[in-house]
Parts: sequence; structure tokens; C-alpha cells
Amino acid sequence: MRLPEARIGIFGGSGFYSLIKGGKSYAVHTPFGSPSDRFVHGELAGIPVVFLPRHGRYHQFPPHRINYRANVYGMREFGVERIISPGACGSLQREIPPGTFVLCDQFVDRTGRQECTFYDGPAAVHISCAEPYCPEMRETCARLAEELGIPCRNGGTAVIINGPRFSTRAESRWYHAQGWDVINMTQYPEVVLVRELGMCYLNISLVTDWDVWVADEEGAKTVTAEEVGRVFRENNERLLLLLERLVPALAGERKCDCASVLDEATISPLELDESS
Repeated sequence: MRLPEARIGIFGGSGFYSLIKGGKSYAVHTPFGSPSDRFVHGELAGIPVVFLPRHGRYHQFPPHRINYRANVYGMREFGVERIISPGACGSLQREIPPGTFVLCDQFVDRTGRQECTFYDGPAAVHISCAEPYCPEMRETCARLAEELGIPCRNGGTAVIINGPRFSTRAESRWYHAQGWDVINMTQYPEVVLVRELGMCYLNISLVTDWDVWVADEEGAKTVTAEEVGRVFRENNERLLLLLERLVPALAGERKCDCASVLDEATISPLELDESS
């Protein structure tokens, strides 16, 4: 069966189902196994979109068990060019309080995940990751968030941990001391896989809590799953409002360089022989 097309894909929680109008679900089979769930194709603000609940509709896949490669590959099967990826995170810096939206422009991988590329050989493919997130999408999102009065930080470094546990206090203090901004469990390898397929990627980090580096400070709360869930639900209403403005703004042709990232990424065996 031929899949319907959409240029914009969204990874998110199961609460996004209510946002997609006229949605129809599709099972997608990939060379990398099964995605987290069925994809839903429909419209958001009159624009065709594809949605996938990253953790499955029942949140049955913890971060370290998500089949990121199947999820991203499945998006491409619909013709997706741009992916919007909201996700909960903890704050590592005092100037980023809970309720802030952070549009990350850098990440630090602390997961150790192995299935983090589509290119396992025989060709050697080394994509540039100096700027892993799409600057065009970030600028558009930041402008719209400001217009809507949503506290939003354009740029920030996310440290990605494997999960499913939260950080120890020692780990969290180290991440804070490095100057990193937020902590999350799902951005990597998702962002890299999207980039490997020439798609654009926008992360919207929804700050739900102070990570445990501030646990000894006055008024700070130790992070718990219950607290994360409560603040995330409060953020959701503003996020949906933002997406209703953002999706139409991203519906035009791309002007960024994300689609050309593979042009100079492949090294042939002949090139390796000549350089040795």
C-alpha cells in the first residue's frame, strides 16, 4: 500500500493524537524492525503531518528500548523533510526555570547506545555534526514562541543520558559544572539519524524540573517521575498552541543545508587507500 505524503513529521507523546485532524493510522515496516507504534497521518492547522508516539501509545517503550532507527526511517517513508521533536527535560542552569522551552542547538551524548547510525558499512559515512539541529526551524520556532509569549530560549546544549533512571547528584553537578543547559533521554540518536537521512530536526525541550544538582538549595525539589509528569502536562497546552502556528510556518520549501549533509560524508575504500 502506498503511504500518503507529508513534509512535516512530529515525534511526541500520545496526547498529540487529539491534535491531528482526520487522522488515519498506518503500520510501517522498515529494514530496522518495527517502529514504536503505528504512524498517524492527518492534518494540523490545515497542513498534512505524520505523527508517531515515540514511546508507543501506551508509553510501553522506555528511552533505552526505543527503536530510533525504525522510527526515523518510517518518517522518511512518508516523504517527511522536517521533524519536530518535543520532549521533557530537566534544567541544569538557574537561568532556565521549569516552564521554559529550550530550542537546543548542541548535544552531548552520554548514552553509549550502539544502534545509532544507518550506515554500518561497507561504505564509511561520516556526517558533519558540528551543527546537528536545523537553524532555520529553530529561528522560526523562536520567533513564534516570542509572539505567543512563551518563555523560550533559542539555543542550548542538551546532555543525553541512557535512562531509564535519573542522574545521581554527583553526575548532575558535573553536567551543571560543564555549562550544559538541559538533560534528556531521547534526543540521541534521534537527531543524528534524522540528519543522516537529510531531514531537518527541531528539538523543543520542555523544562519540567530542576535536575538534582540543586537539591541542596533553598526551594529546590528532587526530581521524581510524578513531578515531571505534572509540569509536563502544564506545558502541553502552550506547546500545542505553538505547534498550531509552527506547522504552517514550516510548510514551505527548505532553505537550509540539512538536505545536503551526505554530499561529502562518504569515504570510498579507494580514497582510504590513496591517503594511507
